[in-house]
Amino acid sequence: MAYRIGSGVDYHQLVTGRDLWIGGVKIPHTKGALGHSDADVLLHAICDAMLGALALGDIGFHFPDTDNSYKNIDSKILLSRSTELIEARGYKVINIDSTLCLENPKIKSYVPQMQQTIAAIVHVTSNDVSIKATTTEKMGFIGREEGLKAYATVLLSLK
Repeated sequence: MAYRIGSGVDYHQLVTGRDLWIGGVKIPHTKGALGHSDADVLLHAICDAMLGALALGDIGFHFPDTDNSYKNIDSKILLSRSTELIEARGYKVINIDSTLCLENPKIKSYVPQMQQTIAAIVHVTSNDVSIKATTTEKMGFIGREEGLKAYATVLLSLK
């Protein structure tokens, strides 16, 4: 069986007046992520990891911010389309391991819903989607709550 591993990372600035979407879940907070789409940092990192595993480029290549059809798009759609791209090449997701870096809000209570949302889109079980979170102990742009970051690693195999 052939396996491929991909990694992804994404950053977004936090601003007032935007909703905060992480892992396909809207999270109540005083700030939201700034971006061309809904700016879901976790889903973007997962898309990049999936696409990167097959050397297909990144989400900016497939879903460019210069294309207004992606303006304010739900990132769950981008994850679904990324899944279609890898499945069209005969691969499937085995598991996802991810880490969010943010000071606030605390996301622990939202993780199960994020896992279910992501798992349904990429055709795995919730147990195959790991979501961890860490702070930067008040250091840097994340510590000052100016932005957030996500890392993802994805294992793919031939169907």
